[in-house]
Amino acid sequence: MNEQYPSIKLFGLTFNLTNDIGVLVSAVLVFLLVLWLSRNLKMRPGGKQNVLEWAMDFTNGIVKSAMPGSERYTFNLFAFTLFLFIFISNQIGLFIELDIGKDTWFRSPTASPVITMTMAMTVLVLSHYFGVVFRGFKGYIKGYASPVPILLPINLLEEFTNFITLSLRLYGNIFAGEVLVLLIRQWAFSGGALNFVSATVAEIAWQGFSVFIGSIQAYVFVTLGMVYTSHKVLPE
Repeated sequence: MNEQYPSIKLFGLTFNLTNDIGVLVSAVLVFLLVLWLSRNLKMRPGGKQNVLEWAMDFTNGIVKSAMPGSERYTFNLFAFTLFLFIFISNQIGLFIELDIGKDTWFRSPTASPVITMTMAMTVLVLSHYFGVVFRGFKGYIKGYASPVPILLPINLLEEFTNFITLSLRLYGNIFAGEVLVLLIRQWAFSGGALNFVSATVAEIAWQGFSVFIGSIQAYVFVTLGMVYTSHKVLPE
């Protein structure tokens, strides 16, 4: 994995094309997947419709575990979309990585701390917004001094730690996985048939494990995101 990425400047801003392309591809894949699964819906589901409904029930369950009340209906679709996007973003870099010259043009978007921090910030900003919507501004501010006012500094510090843990946990796991895949591929072409065969077996095993890790990280991110949101939305 190269440490150089192509970029372009527009309106005085520098855009990392590796991140932009990865996010765009992941978003398009999520759209196409849901579009395909949702074609020809029937009252008695079967096949691909079962997959779609299972995925929605799964993410709805995540939201319900954090917010048992009627507030959860506001976040069901958001959790579903977020889970699919992170899941696909985690996986695509395991199978496709494009290096041209010294630049990396394509990899998992979630292997970039900028992307994971952006997603974490989006979740946390939405949690604050809906905290005001559901509890009112006074109730939202009061939550920082709950259950006792002396905890105000700790509650403020928690906002920062939530952001760091939510973003860097996802980034660290996906980045480390892609680095290991690269090392295994370098091992395969280091010379000798034995190295090639051994590395191939190791990569197949690691790819399967990485798919599992990517799935778990998508689940953890959405679960923690909904828990953090519930702390802002639900009354103490």
